[in-house]
Amino acid sequence: MTSSRLIPLTKWHEYHPWPSTSQLRHLVFEAELNGFDRCLRRVGRKILIIESEFFAWVEEVNQRGGCLNER
Repeated sequence: MTSSRLIPLTKWHEYHPWPSTSQLRHLVFEAELNGFDRCLRRVGRKILIIESEFFAWVEEVNQRGGCLNER
């Protein structure tokens, strides 16, 4: 397994301008439905985003035509 940067959800904006913190929180809330759960690691109450998985997930959603509710 290659190492990938884990970015705290609340610090995402320091690395990337999109999506906003509120948009990320919405993705996390619906993670089991939209497949975003594969991009997450939880440590206690902290939510970390796996940067490489996030961008792979974005590409997959884009290939499906942008529909978030279908896997």
